[in-house]
Amino acid sequence: MAKTRMVVEFGMGTSLRREDYTEAAKRAIKDALWHNSLSIAELFDFPKDAMIIDVEIGVAKPELVKTRDLEDVFPYGQPTIRVVQGGLDIPKPDQTANTVIANAAVMVSFDMERSS
Repeated sequence: MAKTRMVVEFGMGTSLRREDYTEAAKRAIKDALWHNSLSIAELFDFPKDAMIIDVEIGVAKPELVKTRDLEDVFPYGQPTIRVVQGGLDIPKPDQTANTVIANAAVMVSFDMERSS
């Protein structure tokens, strides 16, 4: 396989009230994706399902992210999601909870070796 990266997009998402790390991560992915409308698959005459999508999410508590829920954001392609330490937790003024900030990097690649 000749996996070739074609696109990298970045996004940020928050959970302002519920400390929902999965929702903040989902919003970060959407932020990255919804900023563009690329036709990379069509440019190379590949089906959209051939997109290899590598996602890296940074949040303060990676263990609280449900990666299965994040896969639903992608209407096509083959997403692989990795959650790492990152993002920010910002304490509320009363110190009872945090605002959660997640960062996402979404990388789209294709296998450039076509099978006959």
